[in-house]
Amino acid sequence: MKNQAPLFVLAIGSLTAATPLPYGRDVEFLRQHTAVIELKNGDAAVALAPAYQGRVMTSTAAGDGGYSFGWLNYKVIEQGILPEAKAVGKLESHIYVFGGEERFWLGPEGGQFGIFFPAGAKFEFANWKTPPPLDTQPFAVVSSSASQADFQQDFAVSNHSGTHFEVAVQRRVRLLTKAELTSLLGVALPADLKLVAYETSNQLTNRGNQEWQPDTGLLSVWLLGMYKPSAETVVAIPFRQGEAQQLGPVVNDAYFGKVPAERLKVRDGVIYFKGDGTQRGKIGIPPRRSLGVAGSYSGENQALTLVLYEQPKTSARYVNSAWEQQQDPFSGDVINSYNDGSPAPGEPPLGPFYELETSSPAAALKPGASIMHRQTTIHLVGDAQALDALALKQLHTSLTVLKSIFTPEK
Repeated sequence: MKNQAPLFVLAIGSLTAATPLPYGRDVEFLRQHTAVIELKNGDAAVALAPAYQGRVMTSTAAGDGGYSFGWLNYKVIEQGILPEAKAVGKLESHIYVFGGEERFWLGPEGGQFGIFFPAGAKFEFANWKTPPPLDTQPFAVVSSSASQADFQQDFAVSNHSGTHFEVAVQRRVRLLTKAELTSLLGVALPADLKLVAYETSNQLTNRGNQEWQPDTGLLSVWLLGMYKPSAETVVAIPFRQGEAQQLGPVVNDAYFGKVPAERLKVRDGVIYFKGDGTQRGKIGIPPRRSLGVAGSYSGENQALTLVLYEQPKTSARYVNSAWEQQQDPFSGDVINSYNDGSPAPGEPPLGPFYELETSSPAAALKPGASIMHRQTTIHLVGDAQALDALALKQLHTSLTVLKSIFTPEK
């Protein structure tokens, strides 16, 4: 069965409950509920939502009728942000899961320096709450054009240890041309290959009067992308091979309990993880193992997704987001992938969706100082031979392996 966009659950115009939404209809739906900025270059297009922190909601490589890559939570977007009294007791009292294929967050999530738990609270879901500046408060639009949009916002957050941070964020989303992408990837791209690629530049500034110190907690830029799952979607993350004593573990799969072997495989320098949205799990790659790239492949759509980030040349501290009192709060991961599923027996999934994520180093900033984290997201659709060459170069694996890695052996 071909993978399709999520079924639309509410009628818009001629749409019915059984109609899958292509990119143009996703944008039409979004415009009915929030302001949208579109970046376009031919058939490549990206839809941004200033109200959701300048989030990339979705994109397409084939115009309005093309596949819409971002996962959108239609119900929550239509519902809008509830008054606090109505949100209490609902998921929206913890987070508004709007969806979107790249959202701006700050880390860490949990631990003594986590910003998703109030001071003194136990690390339990009942106490977990997304800080409003990362959830329900809009980013201001500084400027926009056909190829670029700039956003900014000033706000404050506090961590579990009571440290207060005054921050300023500048975020730029820029649509890349095919020539820029060819230079970035270092390969010639066939003329008939459909693609959309965008870069985000995310600057975090200490606008307070105190230096951010490791012993009281540091922040990091955290970018997370939600994509539509399918039975055949496979996440692939190449890693630097070597001894664990020098580079750390190959993969951390203990975030929500150990990932079963039939859903996570390590072979020939590549980590493979199922992106089917049927079982909750998360993996992380430590910074010394990272090669600065992660990706996924959907055989149903003949679509290859690549996520690249600017990796520091020297080793750096990365915040630890584990929901526990941590022995080392700066032993965190730089690349993550999350697969959605039921969080507890009998409970529905948040989506379902799967995620690709990257993080900046921990930001030990003096007043007025900044850190920048850049990420590029690329979707390519088309001929298997062209996609195979890109998968081999960027992900160190082939389409043949991506299609068969989780096929049970006979």
